[in-house]
Amino acid sequence: MTPVHFSFTSAFTLGLMGLTFNRMHLLSALLCLEGMMLSLFIALALWALQFETTGFSLTPMLLLAFSACEASTGLALLVATTRTHGTDHLQNLNLLQC
Repeated sequence: MTPVHFSFTSAFTLGLMGLTFNRMHLLSALLCLEGMMLSLFIALALWALQFETTGFSLTPMLLLAFSACEASTGLALLVATTRTHGTDHLQNLNLLQC
C-alpha cells in the first residue's frame, strides 16, 4: 500500500468513525460527511490521473457535484431543524413525535 493510498483510506476511515461515534450535533455529522466526500474526491482524481484515461476523468467531477448537493441539503435540514426545535442536537430529533 502506497503512502498516498494509506492517507486517503485513513482520512475516509476517520470520517466514518467520526460519523458513527460522535453523534451529538447535526453539524458535526455533516462535517464528517464532507470530510469523507473530500477524501473520495481527491482519491478518485488521483486515480484518474494515474491511469491517464479520459473515461475516468468525469467521475471526480460528478462526485463533486453530488457532494455539493448533499452539502446544500444538509445545511437546509440543519436550518430547518434549528428553527423548529431550537437546537441541532440529534437526541432531540425523534421521527415518532412528528
